[in-house]
Amino acid sequence: MMLADAIRSETWRLVQNRTAVFWSIIFVPVISLVLAIGGFLFLQSKMDGAMQTLPPELKLNASAVDLGQSLVDAAGGLAHPGVLAFLLIGAATVFAGDYRWETWRLITARNSRPNLIMGKAGAVKLLTLAGLAFLLVASMGADVAKGLIFGRSFAFGFGGDEARAFGLLALLSYVRVVQFLLLSLLAATVTRSLLAALFVPLVIGVGQFFLAKMSPMFGWQMGDWTTMLLFPGEGYEVLKVLIKGGMEAALVPAGAAWRAVAGLALWSFAPFFLALWWFQRQDLSKE
Repeated sequence: MMLADAIRSETWRLVQNRTAVFWSIIFVPVISLVLAIGGFLFLQSKMDGAMQTLPPELKLNASAVDLGQSLVDAAGGLAHPGVLAFLLIGAATVFAGDYRWETWRLITARNSRPNLIMGKAGAVKLLTLAGLAFLLVASMGADVAKGLIFGRSFAFGFGGDEARAFGLLALLSYVRVVQFLLLSLLAATVTRSLLAALFVPLVIGVGQFFLAKMSPMFGWQMGDWTTMLLFPGEGYEVLKVLIKGGMEAALVPAGAAWRAVAGLALWSFAPFFLALWWFQRQDLSKE
């Protein structure tokens, strides 16, 4: 009950912060939808001019837009770096807000420290669900717009294989986003700084990206224990390839899936428990 109260409290406070909600949840889906529609309209205007010069026998009938496959593809792209960066705004606001406003001393009297930390983590997980759901809706809206603008018909091929791929890809993307955002929790707890909660995860993410690209120079191979434990983003990519299947999946080394899962789990649980351990040691009487 006390944990549920903490989650409700943190979620309510986040919802009241309209600026954080806009940049975290609304901005990326809206701007991606607007840019997609604008791109389709521009391409259609160029195609109309080119098609008028072709004889009728050379004109091709466009295939139907498969919204089922579009849904699967969208689930696989939810953990885009841009999405991570904007969701980080809301996460950092939740994790560092009480340090910034010096309100911890007012809150800890009403609930336990583990519940308070888990309440913040729970609110951020709900934020992530909302943000990814809006992004899925925007992606589907873009595909519907593509069909309408180019005069293509629609299909919805969504059988058992597609449903399985969609569910696994959506879950994987959600885990990857939450894993990244929990770095903000650790940074906020250790530094008591909103700026650190914003920038430390970004610096770590960029550093891991470039180090992963340089890993062959150190003799590290994709899919081995070193790369999977050091670079959770690479583990996410390996698992995504395996879920999608095809020729690329055949190139993934044996056992890489379990190593990727272990790497993602390490980078998900370690920041949370380190933050909780550090938080319990802090003197919050003046915060």
